[in-house]
Amino acid sequence: MLEKVKVAILGSGNIGTDLMIKLGRSELLELTAVIGIDPQSDGLRRARELGYAGVDTGIDGFLADPKLEADIVFDATSAKAHLYNAKVLKEAGIKVIDMTPAAVGPYVCAAVNIEDHLDKENINLITCGGQATIPMVHAVNRVAPVEYAEIVATISSKSAGPGTRANIDEFTETTSRAIEVVGGAKKGKAIIILNPAEPPILMRDTVYTLVEEGKMDEEAIRKSISEMEKVVQSYVPGYRVRTEPIFDGNKVSIFLEVEGAGDYLPVYAGNLDIMTSAGVKIAEAFAKKLVAKETV
Repeated sequence: MLEKVKVAILGSGNIGTDLMIKLGRSELLELTAVIGIDPQSDGLRRARELGYAGVDTGIDGFLADPKLEADIVFDATSAKAHLYNAKVLKEAGIKVIDMTPAAVGPYVCAAVNIEDHLDKENINLITCGGQATIPMVHAVNRVAPVEYAEIVATISSKSAGPGTRANIDEFTETTSRAIEVVGGAKKGKAIIILNPAEPPILMRDTVYTLVEEGKMDEEAIRKSISEMEKVVQSYVPGYRVRTEPIFDGNKVSIFLEVEGAGDYLPVYAGNLDIMTSAGVKIAEAFAKKLVAKETV
């Protein structure tokens, strides 16, 4: 049996803790440590209970411990913190999957361009809104050129931890740019809404696209959207298109919902699920490529 690829999680908040639970089910990845800066955090407590190393002295503490190792580190901290983390992890020769909107490395959306940047030392997972909506922008654009795409990501306030809240400005900028670079739209815009409703709402996303005049093909767009929905559902089962796409002139409106698996937070936190599931899928793709090289 081939050895698993060793990974560590940097950040013991909501995203890091949910990711920890998902990595425990991976047949290709072996979680070695969860790294944080708050010794009392729930994520570090759970990590230690599950038998992982719980490092409470940050990335420097992890790198200073010769007993701890990782081929990949998932950074689930914040965009500002990632600038330092990216630097020291590069110096240590460790690959980084950046789950913040820092965008130091190339944008990767698990359903669209997962194979394009596996050789890079630092890849960026955009945002939860980006992982949910960019597949649909791409689905439209691959059959009808998209002039403009706007996404509105609505998540439960309860599912947004301190890191997510600190990243609001970067969310908007990074997602907007990735709609263009990965989704293929000539111009992109992103809006995020933290909804305080009780009981908490599921993650819901709206995608508006304006197709180039004269290039609208409703049947081809419907088919492309349906195919893309199945691709995302292969790793995020709670992802779904809520209604048939709405066509109005050259505008296509797509309405999405993401129900979480309930691994850490309840099912309303689909924004956690789509991000952490994408992270695992991309890391497993890297692991397969690494194992293939070693067996040649």
